[in-house]
Amino acid sequence: MERHAGSFAPVRSALACSSEGLLSFLVVTPAIFGTRCVARYTSDVRVPQSQFVRIAAVLAGAYASAMAQGYHVAPVINGGTISGTVVWSGPAAQKLEVLINKDQDVCDPDSHKTRNLERLIIGPDGGVANTIIYLKNISSGKELKLPEARRSLDQKRCRYEPHILLVPQSQALLMRSSDHVLHTVHSEGAASFNLAFPFTDHVTTQSVNTAGVITLKCNGGHSWMNAEVMVVSHPYYAVTGEDGKFELTDVPPGEYQVVAWHEGWSILGQESALDVFSQKQVRRAVFSEPKTWGETVTVRPGGNANIKFVISNK
Repeated sequence: MERHAGSFAPVRSALACSSEGLLSFLVVTPAIFGTRCVARYTSDVRVPQSQFVRIAAVLAGAYASAMAQGYHVAPVINGGTISGTVVWSGPAAQKLEVLINKDQDVCDPDSHKTRNLERLIIGPDGGVANTIIYLKNISSGKELKLPEARRSLDQKRCRYEPHILLVPQSQALLMRSSDHVLHTVHSEGAASFNLAFPFTDHVTTQSVNTAGVITLKCNGGHSWMNAEVMVVSHPYYAVTGEDGKFELTDVPPGEYQVVAWHEGWSILGQESALDVFSQKQVRRAVFSEPKTWGETVTVRPGGNANIKFVISNK
């Protein structure tokens, strides 16, 4: 790239990057100060080299602020509804069950001997439960309020309830244990924590500041316990029940990409984990990656857009 003579560097039409002091305007990248420019120039503005760092810092701050703002609350005029179903096609996948081999008096009072891992729940009419439906490209709309039942986790009979949670970004995930055994909630993904629950019905809170998926497991030897938390930045999320149905309400008129997200239902293998209480190694399942499907819909003023997601083992 050409340098201007003297102590000037060119500023183009967005955020800058170069060890040589060259600036170019905003390219969406987490690495602002690289060793090379990541965008083509669109126009030249000459800036003294001494101002390079200050300008880049200001632009970086503006970019971070814009990213942090993301979704904003605004009145929804003549909002519509997006509703539909998620259904299974073809032969049902094999149920994933594991042996209940610890604290059977609490974890298995009915003597079932095994526990369904709940990775794929298909209702009697073919509906797929525990699928998260959300809008991918929405920047404004109604206030971020989610069902309270989806924001709180209980550990009951050595099972996470609910299996799929939705928690607003930068708010608290509420957790408690109804069991008279020791549990430890271990997380991976968008948040990292390891919390012990030595007492029943004591509510513990954990702030979740990054949008994304948090996987929950028990490090207390109950290797079958698993759940997923989706930390969300806007209110247009829903979780299907066993009938596979969902509904998103008060959607501003417009065109949207609707995503169906499922945690995945296959076991790829096993991993070794430490039971923090007995200090013994236990084996637990390693699951396949989540699956997603997308559909584009148009929401008309006061109207309803209907979608049917058909998923299978293929």
